[in-house]
Amino acid sequence: MTCSSPKCILLLVLILFARSGDLLFSQQVAPNFHYRVSIDDPQNQKIQVNLNVWVGENDTVTLKMPNWMPGYYQLMNYSEQVSNVIAKGEDGTEIPITELNSNTWQLKSDKNSEIMLSYEVKADKKFVANSLVDSTHAYLIPAGLFMYLEGEINRPVSVTVDVDRWADVATGLKQISDDKRTYFAEDFDVLYDSPFLIGELEELPSFEVKGVKHRFIGYEMGEFDRVAFMQNLKKVVESSVEIMRDIPFEEYTFIAIGPGRGGIEHLNNTTVSFDGKQMEDKEGVLRMMNFLAHEYFHHYNVKRIRPFELGPFDYDKGTKTNLLWVSEGLSVYYEYLVTLRGGLMSEKELFENLESNINEFENDPGKVHQSLVEASFATWGDGPFGTMAKGPDRSISYYAKGPVVGMLLDFAIRNASENKLSLDDVMRRLYTHYYQNLGRGFTDAEFQQTCEEMAGIPLTEIFEYVYTTKELDYDTFLGYAGLEIKENKTGTEAAKFTISRMNNLDSLQSSIQNSWLEGK
Repeated sequence: MTCSSPKCILLLVLILFARSGDLLFSQQVAPNFHYRVSIDDPQNQKIQVNLNVWVGENDTVTLKMPNWMPGYYQLMNYSEQVSNVIAKGEDGTEIPITELNSNTWQLKSDKNSEIMLSYEVKADKKFVANSLVDSTHAYLIPAGLFMYLEGEINRPVSVTVDVDRWADVATGLKQISDDKRTYFAEDFDVLYDSPFLIGELEELPSFEVKGVKHRFIGYEMGEFDRVAFMQNLKKVVESSVEIMRDIPFEEYTFIAIGPGRGGIEHLNNTTVSFDGKQMEDKEGVLRMMNFLAHEYFHHYNVKRIRPFELGPFDYDKGTKTNLLWVSEGLSVYYEYLVTLRGGLMSEKELFENLESNINEFENDPGKVHQSLVEASFATWGDGPFGTMAKGPDRSISYYAKGPVVGMLLDFAIRNASENKLSLDDVMRRLYTHYYQNLGRGFTDAEFQQTCEEMAGIPLTEIFEYVYTTKELDYDTFLGYAGLEIKENKTGTEAAKFTISRMNNLDSLQSSIQNSWLEGK
């Protein structure tokens, strides 16, 4: 018996998941969503979307297209790419649609019936946060593709990728049908967190860490040493897991979308711009490993160790938080520690990376105008790297100051606890307490409280560096780890800061320095 209707597909989903024990859903859940995407002519760079949805007791249906996607904190206005929106009832009769605003459509429907919606999405922007279709492949951003019913983002969803011209599909979603490429998401947050890459893709040999499979699948990856690359990537994953001591998914997929810029983290996958030519020398390999370490560590820090505001998401207006300096800035700090502890980065290279952040921040005129929390909250207007705009620079990048403050915070905790605890313990506590036990994010106050619990003392000065523009006291905090900083400046040239080991360390300094570098 064929099973192609949305009702039948959802029933199949429920049976499969009930049998596997992964998820159990009541068959009374409504409305039920099933999407089908197709690409009839890649040359016109348009994606056809069909939605079948069961309407329960609602007779007025309001559909919205997200204005942004989690992981990229800018309004993307995805609805601007939508056209030819048509709705039909069960009998095939067209239903009038009213466009309430640029990303909202409303229609009247019979209760307890199914409506069918169709529309097209232009996909012509080459960027990790935009969908793209060309003659050779397709990269689909669900937040820019799938409308949701207002107030119904917690409902289960299935998606059929009806694109036969290309052999392969990479996504973090579970496939529920072999004969048709149909995938399941338990709700819209999961759906919007799972991009699709479709084309003639290459999959590198996978590896396992603590029994969990990690895959790397890509499009036009170029020439590079694939064996060495996967060996290095495994070290990145092992080093990350060593810090957090848990793997919260059944499988993880690195999805390389081709040459470009940027990467975005997701719950059990990441989409990254990737070009093997970038790894032609040792420096290029390290940059790539830092990049992938950053994106992988994000599945802990921001996807699970998350600011309170980042979930449930406001897909309409965006979700602002003061804590992106933790989510992004500390992920930069940890990308360095992950590659260092994985044996891929030398001590000299670690210092050079941190010096780069210090030099960027200290030479930024915006440092006397904007704090870390202000930079986090203002990213929707300023961008993640500050305004970088015309006129006076009054903003900073949390990608630059964030890892620097993270390092100072780490040393403060190590010093106060006599090197018994560190920032690693803070991250683990946030993970176990707020994510695993409470199932929610943490507040600004709770982050500081957790840090102070690990230190055993108030950390007032460190958090002044977060909430104010107070000048950083490098000498004191680097000194805790037996390190010193020197500033070189000639005339009008930008200041250049360098980090080095101190001589004649006491036992605590030596202990902190060694454990920091060795990951103990």
